[in-house]
Order: sequence, then C-alpha cells, then structure tokens
Amino acid sequence: MADLLRTPLYDLHVELGAKMVPFAGYEMPVQYPLGVMKEHTHTREKAGLFDVSHMGQVILRGESYDAAARAFERLVPVDVLGLGEGRQRYGLFLNEQGGILDDLMFANRGDHLFVVVNAACKAQDIANMKAALEPDIRVTPVEDRALLALQGPAAEAVLTELSPDAANMRFMDVRTIDLDGVEAWVSRSGYTGEDGYEISVPADQADQLARKLLAHDDVQAIGLGARDSLRLEAGLCLYGHDIDTDTLPVEAGLIWAIQKVRRSGGERSGGFPGGQQVLAQIADGAPRKRVGLRPDGRAPMREGVELFAEAEGGGVIGKITSGGFGPTVGGPVAMGYVPAELAAPGTTIYGELRGKRQPVTVTKLPFVAANFKR
Repeated sequence: MADLLRTPLYDLHVELGAKMVPFAGYEMPVQYPLGVMKEHTHTREKAGLFDVSHMGQVILRGESYDAAARAFERLVPVDVLGLGEGRQRYGLFLNEQGGILDDLMFANRGDHLFVVVNAACKAQDIANMKAALEPDIRVTPVEDRALLALQGPAAEAVLTELSPDAANMRFMDVRTIDLDGVEAWVSRSGYTGEDGYEISVPADQADQLARKLLAHDDVQAIGLGARDSLRLEAGLCLYGHDIDTDTLPVEAGLIWAIQKVRRSGGERSGGFPGGQQVLAQIADGAPRKRVGLRPDGRAPMREGVELFAEAEGGGVIGKITSGGFGPTVGGPVAMGYVPAELAAPGTTIYGELRGKRQPVTVTKLPFVAANFKR
C-alpha cells in the first residue's frame, strides 16, 4: 500500500474503522464495520456517503462555452453544444474503432465545461484531451478539490439542512451551492440508481463537510463494496469490466447516450472517433448485447463466468462481466454479453460454475428501478 495515493478523507476513513484496499491507484475504503450488506440496504432506505475523490475532475475553457463544446464534440458522440447551462450529461470517450476508452460526466457551467472521469483512466483521459483540444481549449485538471457522493432517498432532506437550494435541483442539474460555509459544486446525480448528489468541495474542507453529513442520523459512510452492488442492481456499467476498448456503445446498451443530432441524418452527425463503426451499429444493430442475468438458486455468478446456449455441449457464447449478490433483489444478479439472438428477456442460457452448467435467465435491466428526481 506504500505507493498508493490517498484522498483528503483518508484519515476519516481510518477513524471510522474502514477496511482499506488498493483501488485505481488509491487506498480506498471497501467497507466499514456496518458491513457491505447493511451499507447497501442503508443507502437504498436512507442515505449513504461515498468518497469518490479518486475520480478525475477537469475544467475545459475556451473563448466561450460554445467553443469548448464544439471542440469536445470531436472526442465524444454526444450533444455537448445543446446542453443547457446548469445541466449535466453522460458521455463516452471512444477510440478509432468505436471502442470505449472511458465513460464520463460533463456539465455546462456557463463559461466552461466541467468533466468528471474515472480514476483508473484519468491520466490517459487528460493526456488525450490536452493533445486533441489545446491550445484553443485550456484543459485544467482540478487537483485541489475532493468529491463526495450523498446517495439515497433521504439525501435531499439531509443536504437541504445545509442549503435549501439543494431541494430545488432536479436530476442532472448542476450549480454552485454554499453548504454551511463550504463552496460546493453540486450535481443531482450519482451511480447507485438512487436520488442523490455528487459534491465537489475544496480538499481542505472535505473532512469538515463529511463530518457534518455523517452527523445526521440518516447518513452512514459507505464503501466500494456496497457501491458496486448498488450500481449492479441499477444496471450501470463499471469501466474496465462491463465496458472497455473492445466494446462499442450500441452493444453495451448505451445508444441512449448518443443523441439524434450526432447520429446519421443529424445536424452534427459523426465527427467523433469511431464514428463510422458506431453509426453502422446504430443502423444495423450490434452482433452482441449487454443484458441482465438472473442465475437460478442462491450462488452468485461473478465476472469471468463463461456462458453457453445449452446445458451440454456447444461453445462459449459470452461471459459475465459483473456479478454478485443483490441485497435489494434478494438473490444473485449479473450482467454480461450474449449474441443478439439470445438477448431477449426470458431466454434461458447457462453459466458454468465449478465445471457444472447452471441455468441463467436473461433479464431486462435495471434489476432495481431508478429513483431519480426528474
């Protein structure tokens, strides 16, 4: 652990009794004494506080927002120019074959773009943005801010106690809010499927804010273990597992992230890396699809489990990319890729566990319906 980085909340995690593990180059809390199952349930029922300060925060600034947006559209297959001020959107960096380099969030902050990228990819993402956008667009990594996520049905009530402005935000709104003396860049978003907020704050005030939030009876500190089970039940991709450089957006079930203006026939069609391949899959369909999977019985099927069309014989047709026990569902859940002809909900396929094939039912995602405030 000696070479790992630490977030501004490291000392607080240790004080709270967290089990720390290596993750994306950082020493991060995987769970607290409450335990993963109870942390998961607490987030679904009340509010969980996550440290996501390992993520990359980046500001893109040009002569205007429109200038930055037009430049950024050269890197993502998403409508950046049409995003309203104070709004946020999900995006994707693609390679020349249409494979996914990373998924990200970006916001229109009036005179600049604010981008949040995955921790494991942030050095590569920042280098790519600098190479593609500078000098016309200044790419500035934000090194002096932490990032917290407050997630769950009680999140609004909790945050409103520090600022009434929080209650006036809807899903994917972004604004600057004074949280009891702390200047916070707040988005009403998160990666659990629950209502909640992601909160960027000055690094030297992160501990202070986290303690205020944790002092509320409805808030518990939540680690990476429950974060993973929550996003899996919500049917959300984890980069490096469910999506990677060999995965195109359409087969990943992310076609919704490509607005019509960027598709064939749209006003700003194509013009992004891998555009030809991606637009072809939108038109013709993908040969494989990411699907939800419900293994029979109680034994979870985890990442890497091979999938087969039949109970006996035949070759591998796909594999599980994420899997585990879903506490809210009350049984094992998984996601993976299967041929398009086997992707219909209700289809029975088979996963091989310890040399034996067990039935798995293809299921519509998400496993647990989203609870966003729209």
